[in-house]
Amino acid sequence: MKEKCIALLVKKDERALKKALDLELWLKGRGINVIYADGFSSTLAGDDLFCMIVLGGDGTFLSAARLIGSRDIPLMGIKFGEVGFLAETLEDRLYDAVEALLEGDYYIEERIRLRVNVIRGNGDIASSRVLNDLVINRGALSRLVYSVVSINGSYLTTFKADGLIVATPTGSTAYSLAAGGPVIHPMVPGIILTPICPFTLTNRPLIIPDTSTIDISIEGDDTEIMLTLDGQEGFSIGNRDRILVTRGEHPLKMINFKKDSYFNVLKARLLWSGGRA
Repeated sequence: MKEKCIALLVKKDERALKKALDLELWLKGRGINVIYADGFSSTLAGDDLFCMIVLGGDGTFLSAARLIGSRDIPLMGIKFGEVGFLAETLEDRLYDAVEALLEGDYYIEERIRLRVNVIRGNGDIASSRVLNDLVINRGALSRLVYSVVSINGSYLTTFKADGLIVATPTGSTAYSLAAGGPVIHPMVPGIILTPICPFTLTNRPLIIPDTSTIDISIEGDDTEIMLTLDGQEGFSIGNRDRILVTRGEHPLKMINFKKDSYFNVLKARLLWSGGRA
């Protein structure tokens, strides 16, 4: 029988790194092989890994999602950041959660990802998947960005704003929320378009079906306009470029331990109580 293998991706934080070393020894004592993300081979097949445990905040979790790419490797998040929506398990529950994981007492929740292609001329200059969002905005200059948006080949509108966010339901609690976008449960099949500080009040956040094809181009002054993917990767775009966004073909698999745990995480992170415990 092949030895079970678990990968660890750890935030560059002294406390998280120490906890990872302790967890490694604990897992090896139970016959589990452990590898770290910096040794994660791009040729490693998903079947060789049982899962990846992420010790960190949302940024570390997003890095893990990008690292596994299209591989069928579930992610389990352990919260070491400040405010996090992607890690269900708190640090002090780490070993209880891993014990349940090894005993098979968990379930898999699939989260949609978006496929983003940037087209210049006749070819793609970038292609990537995002779990949270893609953001178009201008660097240090405080000038409007004119984002021309078409849905399924039909012109929708030109968002005149500081920028535009295209978010998944998972990303609805990230930058989109700060910009006034709605919170959407991860199981709702939608994509959110959220303008950042729009010039006109009629430019409002919009939820569209996740089966849509979104085509975005830049009109007018394209000085220092950036496209950022999950806050992890960014590059300059301009009037020559088109951004095509579709639902990705490989959803992310997240390990959870309680049904409806999303609502508990949401209430805790947003400090909701309504006068009840």
